[in-house]
Amino acid sequence: MNQSASSVTWMRAQGRLARSTPKGRQVRPDDRERVARLCADLPPQRALLIEHLHRLQDAEGGLRKGHLAALAERLRLSQVEVYEVATFYHHFDVVEDDAVLPRHTVRVCTSLPCAMAGGERLWRELRDRLAGEPGVRVVEAPCMGQCHAGPAVCVGQRQMGAADAQAVRDMLARGDIGPRTLPASQAPDAPADFAQFERLLRGEWSVERVLAELKASGLRGLGGAGFPAWRKWETVRAQPGPRAMVVNIDEGEVGTFKDWHVLAHEPRPFLEGMLIAAHVVGAEHIWIYLRDEYHDVRQLLQAELARLAQRIEGWREAHPGITFPEVELRRGAGAYICGEESALIESVEGKRGMPRLKPPIVALNGVFGRPTLAHNVETLWWLPTVLARGGAWLARQGRHGRSGLRRFSVSGRVAKPGVYLAPAGITLQELLHEYAGGMAPGHTLYAYLPGGASGGILPAALTDVPLDFDTLAEHGAFVGSMAVVVLSQHDRVRDAALNLMRFFEHESCGQCTPCRAGTTQSVALMQAPLWDAERLGDLSHVMREASICGLGQAAPNAFDSVLRFFPQEVQA
Repeated sequence: MNQSASSVTWMRAQGRLARSTPKGRQVRPDDRERVARLCADLPPQRALLIEHLHRLQDAEGGLRKGHLAALAERLRLSQVEVYEVATFYHHFDVVEDDAVLPRHTVRVCTSLPCAMAGGERLWRELRDRLAGEPGVRVVEAPCMGQCHAGPAVCVGQRQMGAADAQAVRDMLARGDIGPRTLPASQAPDAPADFAQFERLLRGEWSVERVLAELKASGLRGLGGAGFPAWRKWETVRAQPGPRAMVVNIDEGEVGTFKDWHVLAHEPRPFLEGMLIAAHVVGAEHIWIYLRDEYHDVRQLLQAELARLAQRIEGWREAHPGITFPEVELRRGAGAYICGEESALIESVEGKRGMPRLKPPIVALNGVFGRPTLAHNVETLWWLPTVLARGGAWLARQGRHGRSGLRRFSVSGRVAKPGVYLAPAGITLQELLHEYAGGMAPGHTLYAYLPGGASGGILPAALTDVPLDFDTLAEHGAFVGSMAVVVLSQHDRVRDAALNLMRFFEHESCGQCTPCRAGTTQSVALMQAPLWDAERLGDLSHVMREASICGLGQAAPNAFDSVLRFFPQEVQA
């Protein structure tokens, strides 16, 4: 080799000469064309990465690596940025270019309420019976928000409650796998629709008066944390603009389905409340983040938002001095962690849904750094009622010294599972007998989950404790999203706790070691015939003290409850 050639070789090795081709997988023209065609109506923005991935997944049945490379080129991202997001979410399947992809995916819920209804047995039966069906795959799935109708199955994009293997096979044979129609679909306009928001536009309600009524109502965030709504609003309003708002419809907590129920039956009060909140805090952009399991709700909201856009055009003409927010519906991709506020914000920005290391005061550091108001569906649903009937009216509705009304998702061994609007502070005994029809025939109360997977498990002896925020802490539990799962003498609490811990292990984002390793070790220890209480106690302490977010901090409630209230079950 002559001196000149050796110099070029050395310089190229040192990175001092430009490569003739870019690093990474080269984009093939047919992949580039396919991605461009499927995503033609989506702006090539980094924040819309997850929406682009959905287009490819829906069309192909998976994400071919060549398509991911073409997508990275389209969005001007590195291939690793696209790949890390695509592999983070459960509903995306990254495959080789020549992979044979299934036409249909059957997801079978095996989370606690559905497992109690035979979900695990159904999953095994479908896996065996459909093994020879071409183009069909059967996968075990976490909670899909149909806990009142277990076992739940999603065939393609169509959910089915109280499913059995033959019904699933019939559905596949018919090809009836699109989103189902919900009760509120095509509901006619009513005089009460958006009436309170229009009063706000006309100046009949001042911002100060709205805030005063909100404060008088005692309305709190009803997604789990229970933070006073008025305090959130005042904090966001005090920040310089531009401001934003996010609506959290990622109710992935096992046992929770109240947001689905609200949207399926009465979406317009929620949309009106959303506009009221955005107007009061001055939010210029609203992102509605909807969990991907709710294909039916997404179809309904798309139609309702199209109708709302027409209303907004009319309001703009009638009130030319008022600015109305842009509203954008975003689709999750199967990640329970995105119910955590900072993880949701990361996902809205098109990233992996990992909680921020220093969870933000969202008002100060929200979506794209904007001061951001975050609420869940039920909180916003109440706002028109608060303005129509007065905040004091809502505050008077509680029981046992509590204030307000709550929607409880009730599932498990009860006669009438469902969503019930009941006074805050109601006890389990009252909730069962006044609303849920009592226990199912042949079952007696043994234990219950007051707040979904995270909220702990309480014994039947504590059925007279008021169910609300701040009432269960002394028992190592909390009400959270008010997802009540009832167990009977035919259930073992240790089995229920193991099911919950497997859910947490599956849904841990993996960012922090206490949660990632702690959930895995807990599952291993909880499968032993005799639980090692000392090691589980050490794990509980570390996970609670060192996990970044609420998933790892609350996951030990499952086994801590067994150790505290059901010591007779520690040994199988």
